[in-house]
Amino acid sequence: MILNLDTTFSPLGSNQLLFESFIFSGGEPHIKLKTNLEGVEEVTITSRVNSFNDFGMLLCAIDAVKRFGVKKINVFLPYFPGARQDRVMVPGEPLTVKVYAEVLNNLKLNSITVFDPHSEVTPALLNDCTTVTNYTFIAQVLQNIGKEVLLISPDGGALKKIYKVSEYLGGIAVVECSKKRNVTNGKLEGFKVYEDDLRGKDCLIVDDICDGGGTFMGLAEELKKKNAGDLYLAVSHGIFNKGVEKLNDYFKSVYTTDSFRDVEGVKQIKLEQILK
Repeated sequence: MILNLDTTFSPLGSNQLLFESFIFSGGEPHIKLKTNLEGVEEVTITSRVNSFNDFGMLLCAIDAVKRFGVKKINVFLPYFPGARQDRVMVPGEPLTVKVYAEVLNNLKLNSITVFDPHSEVTPALLNDCTTVTNYTFIAQVLQNIGKEVLLISPDGGALKKIYKVSEYLGGIAVVECSKKRNVTNGKLEGFKVYEDDLRGKDCLIVDDICDGGGTFMGLAEELKKKNAGDLYLAVSHGIFNKGVEKLNDYFKSVYTTDSFRDVEGVKQIKLEQILK
């Protein structure tokens, strides 16, 4: 049985448990399951975590299911919160991904599934973790584009994954790029494309997360300086905290999934399609 905490998000099917949820006036999330789970052996909970309150609702839901005596509880958390804070860069910072992971590990879940985690740190910290790669997502993006492209790695952190994507897709050529970030203030300070002339070839930038979009707009400018053709962007998790309007000025099409939220103004591929 499936409990989709976001009822508009059903990546694993619509065999939906009924529930009520709300936020108390003090800010605490609360849930009440309306489906009787007595005798049920296994439940999978899905959630799109956009805030710490969403994470709190997930924890409450897990406890509510446990109190029916359900032995196996699985969690599908496509966008894992805190995954980008997977190392401590300066003194005084937390290792945020470990904070979330330890909370979930303490609940002794049957399994946790994550879609295209930011790095190998997330699955390494989680007990009984399964990862879903971005391979099928990118394959569907390429099918939608409908023509040959170069795969663009935006930085060193994405290199290992993008070469695996290339291998899965039959050896599409990869162009390596880099950027500099000031670790004290988080600002980007430069981009570099390691090709002298792209000879008008179309390019698809592939990455796991788009937040503000500065990385991709800065990289798009550098790619155009190297004689790139049409530019496309595919990100597994579209946060888009500054909207998508400016990104659409740089890219012919922007692709994402519904792992974080539903987004207008981009081409969104539902995880339900990717997981088939």
